[in-house]
Amino acid sequence: MADQMQWANALSTRHSLEAAVADVVQRAVSSLTAPANLGLVFISSAFTSEYSRLLPLLAEQLSVPILIGCSGVGVIGTTIDGQTQELEAEPAISLTLAHLPEVDIQVFHVVAEELPDLDSSPDAWLDLIGVPQSPTPQFILLSSSFSSGINDLLQGLDFAYPGSVILGGQASGGAMGGRIALFCNDRLYREGTVGIALSGNIVLETIVAQGCRPIGEPLQVTKADRNIILELDEQVPLIVLRDLISTLSEKERMLAQHSLFIGVAMNEFKQTLQQGDFLIRGILGVDPTAGAIAIGDRVRPGQRLQFHLRDAQASAEDLELLLQSYQDQRYSQPSAAAALMFTCLGRGEGLYNKPNFDSELFKRYLNDIPVGGFFCGGEIGPVSGRTFLHGYTSVFGICRGIGNLPSG
Repeated sequence: MADQMQWANALSTRHSLEAAVADVVQRAVSSLTAPANLGLVFISSAFTSEYSRLLPLLAEQLSVPILIGCSGVGVIGTTIDGQTQELEAEPAISLTLAHLPEVDIQVFHVVAEELPDLDSSPDAWLDLIGVPQSPTPQFILLSSSFSSGINDLLQGLDFAYPGSVILGGQASGGAMGGRIALFCNDRLYREGTVGIALSGNIVLETIVAQGCRPIGEPLQVTKADRNIILELDEQVPLIVLRDLISTLSEKERMLAQHSLFIGVAMNEFKQTLQQGDFLIRGILGVDPTAGAIAIGDRVRPGQRLQFHLRDAQASAEDLELLLQSYQDQRYSQPSAAAALMFTCLGRGEGLYNKPNFDSELFKRYLNDIPVGGFFCGGEIGPVSGRTFLHGYTSVFGICRGIGNLPSG
């Protein structure tokens, strides 16, 4: 029998770091029948003062050639009774181990100062990351929240590695300005981005649930300056918005006061736009005099936009729609082996008023696979073939083998 891809995850809620590390290592290692060659560890910010002790403790008990991880306000993993749990604001460690035959794994750490200019050639990015374009690598990135240059890095990777899937999240800390940690093999970093590139017999498939639903109709930007919308369908944007809000139900009007977003259509040629065709961006402010609207991304004339609302119901429906669509498309492929979950710290119990909502919904469609992850300060995932940093989003990376690779 061919050597099979294997994944395992263990989650521990032991309050002592030594006990939690021993717990996750023992359970994850015993779930595999072959040695792991990749580890991913996520540690709750409840252990902030002990981040520096994590890697030495792991090294005493775990032999794995490549290990990355980070801190999170909450962590996600599999309990001893096989349930996936999202643990927020309490001590916890989630350890994912993988045995990946026929997969080349390369690890890297980059800081913003090292990033090439965005008009550099792809070679500058290949040199920085140290990973060839072929076979097409799949990337998992974990970055610091501030000044990591993550948007430039995502743009550069998309440019240098066409066809690669890139996903991950930004490490999060405790209270305002809480310290974060990034782990890369035996090193602890406070800034930059740690990542792995997986090449060979592996596919990462993504579900990027931005948690919004469209309202009104798509509109065309007819005048814009950087991130400021000056005209929509040759009308004053604030007047267009006011007219739209007047058509909403009272409940939706209340929601629009604090949960109104802009969706930027990613495909210029798609005639009929649906949920999932938009990159969701926040509204940063309005100019009542000019009637202009500023959003959290650049816009240009000719782009199509649609206003969106976000609430628990919209988030649940959005994720379910994407899971159903994923399930419908994958019937002939090798089955999934594991999943990684990168979810916004603005989701979870605070959004749904109940724990484990996104992970339980995910397991309804993809059961019997280990899930590990954390609550992020920003989520990394693709929309319409380009990679972005998101907010209020759940990004799932579903891992599976390609199948029988040709030998030689």
